[in-house]
Amino acid sequence: MPDLLVNIVTKRPNFFYHLHPPTIPAEQASFSYTFGLGGLAVFLFLVVAFTGALLLFYYVPSAEQANDSIQLLTYHVPLGWLVRNLHYWSTQALVIVSILHLLRVILTGGSRPPRRFNWLLGLGLLLLLLGLDFTGYVLRWDVDMGWALLVGTNLVKEVPLIGGGLYRLVVGGSELGSGTVPRFFGWHVFGLLIPAAFLFGWHLFRVRRDGGISRPKPRPGRRSDKIGRELLLRREVLAGLIAGGILVILSVFFNPGLGAQLDPTQVIGEASAPWFFLWIQELLRWGDPLWMGVLIPLLLLILLGSLPYVFDRGEEGGRWFPRDGRRAQILAVSVIILITLLTLVGALR
Repeated sequence: MPDLLVNIVTKRPNFFYHLHPPTIPAEQASFSYTFGLGGLAVFLFLVVAFTGALLLFYYVPSAEQANDSIQLLTYHVPLGWLVRNLHYWSTQALVIVSILHLLRVILTGGSRPPRRFNWLLGLGLLLLLLGLDFTGYVLRWDVDMGWALLVGTNLVKEVPLIGGGLYRLVVGGSELGSGTVPRFFGWHVFGLLIPAAFLFGWHLFRVRRDGGISRPKPRPGRRSDKIGRELLLRREVLAGLIAGGILVILSVFFNPGLGAQLDPTQVIGEASAPWFFLWIQELLRWGDPLWMGVLIPLLLLILLGSLPYVFDRGEEGGRWFPRDGRRAQILAVSVIILITLLTLVGALR
């Protein structure tokens, strides 16, 4: 099957074929070096965008009909449940894969010149993906997301000077209500998805412009092995089929569920954030919302953004754990461990 798909694409070279350079260094295509995380992120983003477009045919962005339209899609539209589940699981996988991809880049020196700016693009893209995940979570408009919506939007009010205006911009009014769903729908599709698609394209363009994935500089007298785009495309098709198969299995056997319609004036149930914001929920238990919910996450983001500019000033990347990048590696791993531990604590409460 992979060979058949590759032959279809390469029999008459086309746009997709020429997206790949004629040859690339073999080190850049080594699974033990990249784990295929960048390509997998692109594949998952395409699945998210395609399934999301299908959901638009039935989803009604209003507080009165949003939950009912998802119920209709899930239980009455042929294979509607499968499309919704694929959209959900590909979104969760995309966030995880993107985090692992950024961690791999730091641990292999892949954010060093001339790739520093692309590191910032990757961080910005991750923020947009988290926003997409959260706004999509809200668009269910069920009781299970009531507390997450209430706490998340109230954190916006904590932003100094502009908190009140920013809150109204986010939720569509002075309080949660009938205008919240259309506003979050607008943010989800136009305010986040379109910029994310733009950053994805820009990020991939910079990979090509910066010379591909970072690799060790060629040594005199040492041959640099290369592979052709046909082999690269074959590997990508195979990886896509495997990832697609896993997504289908998750979608068939694990349903994300859907609660009853939310009444924003009567938020009930257990206070719980979606898994990707559980760490912030745990921080909020420790102190002032401004510091724990806004400033500390912002400081961590600034720290991550500064890694290749301040803490990793090495010149050569392309191998795991370069010695001259220890500070950046330790800081990145420490941030990931901290967030993971807080998430686990929040999940076990």
